[in-house]
Order: sequence, then structure tokens, then C-alpha cells
Amino acid sequence: MGETQELQPGRRVEEVPSTEIVNVDTQTSSFQWLGRYKWWLQMAIYTLFVLGGQSTGTLLGRLYYDNGGKSNWMATLVQCAGFPVLIPFLFTSNSKNSNAEFDVKKPSILVLASIYVSLGIFLAADCVTYSIGLQYIPVTTHTLIVATHLGFNALFSYFLNGQKLTPYILNSLVLLTISSTLLVFRKDSGDSNKTSKEKYALGFICTIVAAACYALILSLTQLSFQKIIKQGTIKAILYMSIYQNLVASLVILIGLLASGDWKNLNEEMITFKTGKVSYVMNLFWTSVAWQAFAVGSIGLIFKVSSLFAGIISILGLPIAPVLAVIFLHDNMTGLKAIAMVLAMWGFVSYMYQHYLDDLKTKAKRTEDEISVTERG
Repeated sequence: MGETQELQPGRRVEEVPSTEIVNVDTQTSSFQWLGRYKWWLQMAIYTLFVLGGQSTGTLLGRLYYDNGGKSNWMATLVQCAGFPVLIPFLFTSNSKNSNAEFDVKKPSILVLASIYVSLGIFLAADCVTYSIGLQYIPVTTHTLIVATHLGFNALFSYFLNGQKLTPYILNSLVLLTISSTLLVFRKDSGDSNKTSKEKYALGFICTIVAAACYALILSLTQLSFQKIIKQGTIKAILYMSIYQNLVASLVILIGLLASGDWKNLNEEMITFKTGKVSYVMNLFWTSVAWQAFAVGSIGLIFKVSSLFAGIISILGLPIAPVLAVIFLHDNMTGLKAIAMVLAMWGFVSYMYQHYLDDLKTKAKRTEDEISVTERG
């Protein structure tokens, strides 16, 4: 290529020193390393938010009912109403390069509002059914049933996000379905939460519905980021979490007022077994925990996919039941142990498919690099 280079009048070809080339290559490698480091750091933070928020929120929700809490609407409201704690972070996040990655026009306020309202309504339905399920079934059983959201997530991802359903993913779905179905056939005598068969069935159905709603929210959120929002900044993630939780809180607040539960909240706080302060702190920290979970989930959705966000949630599957056995004295019976093993087996099956996909991606990248080198 150097032999055919044309010289412009008044200019002479200067040879670039090899040391400068080495410096440029070194700087490029450093930037690439820093970019990967930043990406993995963000992934680690979002993962900790998901796992910590989910486990803490679930346990505190169970404690609310165990200590005398009776309002499903209040237990639901605190899952969404903690969004104000995120507002200060909007002023600390840097958004100067919010559109640097995407040369696209910003969506209109009306479009964004429709997204936030739609997701907020689904979130409200998810939280209501989740709270009812948590009231009537133990944490261990509840957590295992919630694991079915990975199956729903895969189906919604297939239709909405173009996710391929390979044999390993299908195997994962079957195992997770069997894992939760085992818990329907009989209620373990060792369960510390004594409820009637009708309420237990209601709790099971509501938890299944909550799992489906959560999976749909994940897929719709990914679709919104891919097709409309197209920004992965901290501020965009915070806006998504704040506004959809605001809408969900308004919907749930309407339900709280319409049901008349608000009239009993003062008495509920007075008669709470561990005291008024404990009652308030339980609701406050439950709100904070679920907001951390929401931010972590949305971050993982944009960084990878909705299905991966669901998988990280499943990764925390053993945490809540183990903590419930330690702190809430739930019994880890044989039926639950088998269901947990099947659920973890399903998770491993999916992760193996993710490993195979990663190998194919690396092989294709290597082939492309070799092809470019040969053409050069």
C-alpha cells in the first residue's frame, strides 16, 4: 500500500516513529481494559442489588405478616413506594454523554409516559399478587414457586426479544416447572405458616401470577430500551425505576383507600408484636430493599438481557429459604429440598447454554479478526 501512495503538493511523507505506534497501541489496550473493568464493576453492583434486595425484601415482607401485619395493600405499597430514595442519585449521575452511544432522536414525552404507565400497572399487579402469595405460603415454598418466572421469562423473551429456545433452555423450563408443581400436590406438615387449603391454593396461584407478571415486566423493559429509549446511562435506569414505581404506587394507593384498609393501619401499628418503631422500620427497609432490586434488575436488563436479569434473580434462590430457616424457623422439608435441587438443576442447565453461546461468540470474533488480518 505504501508504493501507491499519492503525494500532495507541498507535503512530504513523514514516517511515524515506531515508539509512537507502540504508545498508541498501549493506550488503546489500556482504554479497552478500563472499559471492561467498568462493565464488570457495574455488573457486580447490579447483581448485588438484585440478590440483596430480593432476599431482604422477601424476609422483611414475611416478618411483617408474622408480627401482626394484615394489610395486603400496605405490604404491596412498600414494594413500590420507596422510589423517593432514588431521586437524590439523579443529581449525582453524569449524563453529559447520555446519547454518545446512539445517534438517535430522543423519544417524545408522550411515548415515554405510555411506557412508564404500562410498566407501572404491570408492576402494581405483580406486587399485589406477590404479597398475597407471601401471606399464605411460607418463604421457602414462595421462593421456589417464584423461580418459575425464568420459564415465563424465556417464553416472553422468545416472542418479544427474539430469544432462541435451545434444548438446554427448554430443559431448564421443564425442571423449573416440575420444581414448583411438586409444591402444589401437598402442603408440608412442617410449614410454620398454618393456613387453610383454600388460602394455600390462593397463595400458590397468586405467586404463579406474580412470577408471570415479573417476567413480562423484564421482557417489556428490555424491549423499551432496545426499540425506544436506547440509553444505558445511570440516569436513564433511575428514571425507568422511579416513574414505573410512581405509577405502581398510585395504583396500589387507590386500592388501599378503596378497600378501607387504611382505617386499620394505626391499630395494626399499635398491636405489632415488636413495637411501633419496628413496624415503621420494617416498612421503610422493605421499601429500600425492593428499590435496590428494581435498579439492579433494570441495569442488568440493559447491560445484558431480560433473561439474564431473571437468571441472576434465580441465582439468589437458596438465599431467602436458608435465611428463613435460620431467622424465621421455617422447616426445610424433604419436598422442598427436592424442589430446590430441581430448580438449581434448571439454573445450571440454562447457564450451560449461556456458556456454549459465549464459546460460539468468541469463536466467531476470532474468525472475523483473522479474516480482517488476511484482507489487510
